[in-house]
Amino acid sequence: MGVELHGLAMSTSTARVIACFEEKGLPFELAPVRVEVGAHKQPPFLSLNPFGQIPAFEDDEVKLFESRAKTNYISNKYNEIGADLLRFGNVPEFALVLVWMEVEAHRFNPPISAIVREALVKPAFGATTDASVIEAEAKKLAKVLDVYESRLSENKYLAGENFSLADLHHLPYIHYLLKTSKADLITSRKHVKAWWDDISSRPSWKKVSENMKF
Repeated sequence: MGVELHGLAMSTSTARVIACFEEKGLPFELAPVRVEVGAHKQPPFLSLNPFGQIPAFEDDEVKLFESRAKTNYISNKYNEIGADLLRFGNVPEFALVLVWMEVEAHRFNPPISAIVREALVKPAFGATTDASVIEAEAKKLAKVLDVYESRLSENKYLAGENFSLADLHHLPYIHYLLKTSKADLITSRKHVKAWWDDISSRPSWKKVSENMKF
């Protein structure tokens, strides 16, 4: 069996993993999960991810959940293929990749995911948007992006002068944020916008983002 990714192309977590595959130029099979009927909350999917969230991942005997664990696995196992997304060839840069992946997961992701959920996901599924949540989370995200603006005024990418997983992990949620009323959180910051324009223009991401539609 080859590499199989169980998820949906429109899902931010699934797109994060697909982007990694595309950067590496690796073949994989996307196995759609029928979340609309709750397939992700039932066997056999729960044997792949006991928390009932997409995506899940199988590479022969290796079964993983959590999208960032998958991108790390892919980047480690196939380090000699395609882009060096973990920057193994430069120890200080590798350390900075780890730092900014932590920043993305723990400081950037919580507010931006809340905004996207309220502004795009809820309406798509017939739920009511809570504008107060959007405003509160936008204030939190603005503070995070001010730090990014400073960092990116001195470096082309978050971990230095080379594109890495630290940058790639941001792609799915910014893609959706720009479709909301809070797009200016990105576009109003000169260096953040330049960084986004750069990383979102990569052929791998253009291919992935074509399928990210509600």
